Amino acid sequence: MKTRVLSGLIMLPLCLFVILGGRVLMFACFAIGIMGVREFFNGFKSMNIKPAYTAAYISTLALYGINLFTTELGWYMLWFFGSVLASLLYLFKIEERKLEDAMATITGIFYVVFFSFHVTLVEQTGEYSSLVWLIFFTAFGTDIMAYFTGFAIGKHKLCPSISPKKSIEGSVGGILGSVALCALFGYFVFPRLMMHCIIMGILGGIVSQFGDLTASIFKRKMGIKDYGNLIPGHGGILDRFDSVLFTAPLIYYYITLVL
Repeated sequence: MKTRVLSGLIMLPLCLFVILGGRVLMFACFAIGIMGVREFFNGFKSMNIKPAYTAAYISTLALYGINLFTTELGWYMLWFFGSVLASLLYLFKIEERKLEDAMATITGIFYVVFFSFHVTLVEQTGEYSSLVWLIFFTAFGTDIMAYFTGFAIGKHKLCPSISPKKSIEGSVGGILGSVALCALFGYFVFPRLMMHCIIMGILGGIVSQFGDLTASIFKRKMGIKDYGNLIPGHGGILDRFDSVLFTAPLIYYYITLVL
């Protein structure tokens, strides 16, 4: 319980980055992408898989570099092509590297770097930029409420083979927590979009838990407990932002396709 509270306090600086927005938030996302993909690749060591760290770092730098100068779709498609190409060219030292090395590289670039990049994209949606808060309300609201609800009344296991401590009751509580926070945000900040905020709260509460469970699957397959030890009580960057990796794209595509 104490580590959960301590972890929450450590995440307070994130609020400052979101408030400042712009280049400050972009830099924070860039740093999370770099640290996150490094943690993700480190997890493969126990499986004797060796992803291309350099390719991932260059890919991250290129993605944010493109965003600084243009919003043209063609440049992002070129980034997609270049990232996959670099990961596959990594196999050209065929005696030293395995197919898994390239697959892990591609997965890390898109799962960690590209998914987290959507935080920046949401913040750049003009009149809807303030909805960036919903990314974190859905992710952290779900996590916190699921924890306390599960701790108080959790009896039925949600996915015992993936995460034994999670309960169905906690899952429902997490979704309700997400909805409550998003509804309050809509009421006070974006009244005309309140119903959309509630819908995003529901979807985000569900998707957030998929993100958490996906990270747990990776860690189980890698044979590790945490991705790192940067944040007391939550391990590394990915242990704290695993849900954000799923909620950020959800909020962005809801804005661009629905609003």
